[in-house]
Amino acid sequence: MGCTHDCSSCELKCSAKDPESFLEKPHELTNVKKIIAVVSGKGGVGKSLVTSLLAVTAQRQGYKTAILDADITGPSIPKVFGIKEKAMGDENGIFPVRTATGIEIISLNLLVENESDPVVWRGPIIAGTVKQFWTDVIWNDVDYMFVDMPPGTGDVPLTVFQSLPVDGIVIVTSPQELVSMIVEKAVKMAGLMNVPVLGIVENMSYVKCPDCGKEIHVFGEGKLDEIAANYDIKLTAKLPIEPKLAAACDKGLIELTNFDALNTFFEKI
Repeated sequence: MGCTHDCSSCELKCSAKDPESFLEKPHELTNVKKIIAVVSGKGGVGKSLVTSLLAVTAQRQGYKTAILDADITGPSIPKVFGIKEKAMGDENGIFPVRTATGIEIISLNLLVENESDPVVWRGPIIAGTVKQFWTDVIWNDVDYMFVDMPPGTGDVPLTVFQSLPVDGIVIVTSPQELVSMIVEKAVKMAGLMNVPVLGIVENMSYVKCPDCGKEIHVFGEGKLDEIAANYDIKLTAKLPIEPKLAAACDKGLIELTNFDALNTFFEKI
């Protein structure tokens, strides 16, 4: 009561003085070494695609990889990997589902009876579900966990940043001017939460002409380099529009693709 939010002159002990006090303990059988959240300022820029590609890349390079699908109202990770089975559990907790190559995944679509049913929940329930994906799921020895975040800077991103020991974020954008402005909001939110920005990925950056190989900027020249320079972000990547990759995602065959545009990006994270 009567808090002025000025901790410098306050003698009380409260969570505002210790950001780590909000962190939730993982399941006692869980061992995750590094957590990278994949975020976007708005929807439709390919955040789930980038999350999946990073996980596939890490797995191919010999790391034990997992994906926590925090996009509760729009989960798409299971479809990208062609997962049809449901997550199971026992008295100890919930077990993530493994993909064909061994990537561990938890998503709301792996828990509901019908994956096409809408999730009509209020924010606190959605945020609580994301916490349970961390506290109640038995993640095995994982080198890299990628968190597929919902778009924006609302309840769930705040919950993830406060509840999980996130090591850094990757921001996904597209070339449009409006999206570039929204990306800056995501960068600033990461700064407020003291979470480092590891890099920015510009998706749908260009399409390559199948005849001459020329790069055509369908949505115009993006401002990726300008934004990265403004915020001193060293690592960037530009992904082309690739119809074959989109078709592979629709068929749940992303692990069989040879799309390796993020190999160098991941190695520098």
